[in-house]
Amino acid sequence: MSTTQSERLRQLLEPLVSSQDLDLEEIEVASVGRKRVLRVVIDSDDGVDLDQIAEVSRLLSAKLDETDAMGEGEYDLEVGSPGAERALTEHRHYLRAVDRLVKFRLTEGDELVARILTVDDDGLDLEVPGVKGRKATARRIAFDEIDKARVQVEFNRKDKKDEKDMKEEEEA
Repeated sequence: MSTTQSERLRQLLEPLVSSQDLDLEEIEVASVGRKRVLRVVIDSDDGVDLDQIAEVSRLLSAKLDETDAMGEGEYDLEVGSPGAERALTEHRHYLRAVDRLVKFRLTEGDELVARILTVDDDGLDLEVPGVKGRKATARRIAFDEIDKARVQVEFNRKDKKDEKDMKEEEEA
């Protein structure tokens, strides 16, 4: 997609997404066979649910139908959320990933997997999990030390509520 088309689509669609108290994270136009697909990714601090996605899809579809932003020819509109293993590229992404496990590629070339504890204007406070029975360690990294960061999926993690409930049961 050309930068001009991308910018035009963003200018057209972002106000509609913002009107729903959501962030427009990504716009992509791809060719799939003879059709084109316009993929729009939305998010918020509280995440997005299917009702919000459906409403934004209706709003964007109506706006695109009344303009020539997608040009001639058929296309499919897909509206969705960032997904489980999203890349962290904006400050707000790091804020939304607090308490999540993230894989970092640092500018010096090292890789690090750690849980985000806090985020401020300068960087992140992390908890690096211990290996082979060792305790977790604290680490601070600045944003300018991060080359890439991606949230990791955790299947067996107990959330804090589960841990609290287990402690209360043990004490009872």
